[in-house]
Amino acid sequence: MDVGELPVRSRIRDRFRQEGIETLYPPQRAAVEAGICDGTNVVAAIPTASGKTLIAELAMVTADGPSLYMCPLRALAREKHETFDALPGVDAGLATGEYDSPAEELATYDVVVATSEKVDSAIRNGASWVDDLACVVVDEVHLLGSDRRGPTLEVTVATLRRRAPEAQLVALSATVANPEEIAEWLDAELIESTWRPVELRTGVYADGRVAFDDGTEQTVEVGGDPGADNTSTGDTDAEERQGDLPTKATIELIEETIQNGGQSLSFVRSRREAEALAERLARSELAGKHSNGGNDTADVADEIAAIDGTATGERLADCVRSGVAFHHAGVGSEHRAAVETAFRNRELACLCATPTLAAGVNLPARRVVVRDLKRYTGTAMEWLSVLEVHQMCGRAGRPHLDPYGEAVLVGDGDSPEELTRRYVEATPEAVASNLADRSALRTHTLSLVATGFADTPREVLDRFDGTFYASRTPSPDLSGDVAAVIEDLAEMGLVRASGTSADAQLSATELGTQVSRQYVRPETGTRIVMGVETIDRMQTDGRTVTPLTALEVVCDTPDMQDTYLGNRERADMYRFARRRSDELTTGMSDADDFERWLESVKTARILAEWIDGASVETLVDSYRIGPGDLESRVSRAEWLLGAADAIAAVVDVDTSVFESTRQGLVERQE
Repeated sequence: MDVGELPVRSRIRDRFRQEGIETLYPPQRAAVEAGICDGTNVVAAIPTASGKTLIAELAMVTADGPSLYMCPLRALAREKHETFDALPGVDAGLATGEYDSPAEELATYDVVVATSEKVDSAIRNGASWVDDLACVVVDEVHLLGSDRRGPTLEVTVATLRRRAPEAQLVALSATVANPEEIAEWLDAELIESTWRPVELRTGVYADGRVAFDDGTEQTVEVGGDPGADNTSTGDTDAEERQGDLPTKATIELIEETIQNGGQSLSFVRSRREAEALAERLARSELAGKHSNGGNDTADVADEIAAIDGTATGERLADCVRSGVAFHHAGVGSEHRAAVETAFRNRELACLCATPTLAAGVNLPARRVVVRDLKRYTGTAMEWLSVLEVHQMCGRAGRPHLDPYGEAVLVGDGDSPEELTRRYVEATPEAVASNLADRSALRTHTLSLVATGFADTPREVLDRFDGTFYASRTPSPDLSGDVAAVIEDLAEMGLVRASGTSADAQLSATELGTQVSRQYVRPETGTRIVMGVETIDRMQTDGRTVTPLTALEVVCDTPDMQDTYLGNRERADMYRFARRRSDELTTGMSDADDFERWLESVKTARILAEWIDGASVETLVDSYRIGPGDLESRVSRAEWLLGAADAIAAVVDVDTSVFESTRQGLVERQE
């Protein structure tokens, strides 16, 4: 199908042509034939780079009203916002910020790009603009199966369908095992395809050769390890891995790709190893072998070095000068953005990343090398999921740039037969709901009651009836679980229940309403209440209440990310907690989980020192965290301190420590 045949405004067709789109890919054509431009609900389960974004654009620009595009990550939301805002006649808005607002200003946009968490929070705070939506696009819908994001995505979609029943629903996903079940849930036409614009072959490395799934083989001559005798990175564990065969094979596969004019992505299991592999590759001078290297990489390196003076930034800049970079959550957001842009512009030859990149922004390469197929979960090494590995492999092959794409699984001593069976020949896992998880159910039940969407247990069950969980369970039996979480919420002082029957009257307390509006978990709300009450007693007793006090409260909640506490730090952090015990709301002998509490004290200490003027460089060096870790903790602390201040007002405790501490964080950011 030619672009000229599309039922869209001529300016939109011209824009598509400017982007090099003259004819539709087969999955895109199938979507048009299924009614994507006529308001039909569509689920598109197609490979990476097969045209999902255009399918979304066709739905949104033909919708008879405003559209919402939901995606999982803020970085991806920013990328999509730029894409949609560039469409002629389309005014796109971006919503990824505060959680305690209905964001009514979004009603003025043609397209709103937001995370599902932001949409959920806006609904909790009374957003009226969702009622007027004509089209809702859900990107990465397979994340319904995620432990953390899945329940929120599922409930948010169900709520939007109830609030805007006439809105068109478009769900986009990589290939999953049960797309027909998602389509059935959404009453949608299913577009399922394995077609890709660039041919992809996947292989497994073993014994000096790669055996691909198309029956071909390639010899990989693994020689000396480039730079093996050079200056140590100081990371003993990662350095020890650099001399092993999987790493040598990975290096050889990457270098061969670059010498043939392509770019490469390499996935390893940890931050340390991403950096160690990048540094080893940098010493092999990839920039000189990359056709777009040279001065381009020097300019990018200077840009990165100027962002801050952290050791992480300096190491990254040094790698970039040689045409290679590393990418993980510990890298600062400005550094990550600079690396992503340089890689898209083909100024970098290779990017060494942790698996989180596979689910993030669009960064394709000619060859993807997956060195590590297991990760440490805290108790044991476990295999990555098939879907996760397929997402990594799907990054191989850039449309209009590469004649083909290759993905190679290297593994770490694993048999090639095992890797082939487990990943190359396997179908990605089926998406399953996690809504029945007790914590998730507690959170979303409170939301339904606090927003007035449900006044009885029967109505709570009725609202959950539109979820993916309910659609896949012949006789959804959430009633027992709902009764249990309502009892939990009542004990927490967040809801009132007139009885235990299905028609018992439910209402949120003032505290429950505020907890829901602030978008914190019920468990976080109760921990904050305990902290507020302790602060009240501390003030009455004349004890000193400081920013560390406020930070310890919010850092000791489920909504704050954990900060790793190494063995070498434990004794020092113990002494710190003991020395500053008068400022803390939890006694050292009172912590239910002492190790986790000590981690929260570490996070609070870092943030308190940040407020007091400590530099990023000092904190990163002193506490073995990355600049990106500090950014994320500051952002979460700002949100949680604001929530704590609002909750303190409901509890009627006169304290300004939460807001003053939050202001301290804000001022440092400025």
